[in-house]
Amino acid sequence: MSESRAVERSADWSWPWWPLLPLYPYGQRRTLRREVITNQVWTFDQMQGILYVVVPIRMTVIRLAAGGLLVYAPIAPTPECIRLVNELEALHGEVKYIILPTVTGLEHKVFVGPFARKFPAAQVYAARYQWSFPLNLPLSWLGFPMGRTHWLPENPADAPFSDEFDYRMLKPVNLGIGPFSEVALLHRASKTLLVTDSVVSIPAEPPAIVQLDSYPLLFHAKESADDAPADTAENRRKGWQRIALFAFYFRPDSLKEPRWGRVFQQRKTASDRSKRAYFGLYPFDWAPNWQQSFDRLSSNGRLVVAPVLQSLIFNRGSQAVLNWADQVAALPFESVIPCHLDAPIRTDGATFRKAFAFLAPENRSGRGGELPEADFSLLNKISRQLENFRITPPPG
Repeated sequence: MSESRAVERSADWSWPWWPLLPLYPYGQRRTLRREVITNQVWTFDQMQGILYVVVPIRMTVIRLAAGGLLVYAPIAPTPECIRLVNELEALHGEVKYIILPTVTGLEHKVFVGPFARKFPAAQVYAARYQWSFPLNLPLSWLGFPMGRTHWLPENPADAPFSDEFDYRMLKPVNLGIGPFSEVALLHRASKTLLVTDSVVSIPAEPPAIVQLDSYPLLFHAKESADDAPADTAENRRKGWQRIALFAFYFRPDSLKEPRWGRVFQQRKTASDRSKRAYFGLYPFDWAPNWQQSFDRLSSNGRLVVAPVLQSLIFNRGSQAVLNWADQVAALPFESVIPCHLDAPIRTDGATFRKAFAFLAPENRSGRGGELPEADFSLLNKISRQLENFRITPPPG
């Protein structure tokens, strides 16, 4: 680890395979289970990130009418996580199905094999078009259990759980190094739609799982390397909102390019306590208008496609994504549970479809006025560089 601060540790939170995807909090991952629809749907949240930019990652578990459980997008199978699932199994039957609903998301894919080994009776269903980098390996080589791993059928009616679920699979979007695809899964009984990364709702308050570790929140509430914000609700909120801006824009307009001379100078005068985090380096210089930038992004928790997906992924297959959004919007759902940030979100098909309006031809140059174009400056630069190096195709 690059940090040496003392952290609370527990064998119950242990995730020994963290070097496969070395994201904070590394080998210690806490899990929060929440019953979001009584006796039907539970969410399991963990936290992960880099540079203390931490966001929730979520698994959803649904009770099957005939007994048993379906798991959508597994998370790290820590002892705590498995115990919480086992408690549901004792009440509702064993895990029968494990769904990997994404093709590109390594932060979801890396957990499927280890999770499936904890539930040897479960059948694993993966979205088609899976790939790996730098070598495109078969799923069995990536730890998926042989003999019980299957592709999700192209026709949802052919899935063994089709009596309770429907789904729509995004046709692969060509990213050059590999495709992007995602499966939106509808649980008919609860009218709940499960999605992976396609849409999020960004809360103004830090999510509960993030609140369990205040250090990242207070780190991003700082104004300088040696600043030591008090652990207050206001500072936690400030840190969280800056984290959200950094996570979704990489560098919004209100986050200025670091003045490295100033960064290293501050490091020299930083206290020993401050030097525990990235050796005292704090390369964040926030302009006073950062709050307005967050308010535009969050907009009271409305459904939004993350800016990074808008600029680097979905715009590579605009029509395919719009067609998929139309198909998903036609499903009879009343709430959405994404794999990140807030959930569940009370909404409908029309609101879901509106989140993709930036892909309409008339909006592609200005994103429909929903988000400030200045905040996309770095993302647009990255997009052009990827095109210039022929790593990804141009938008289309």
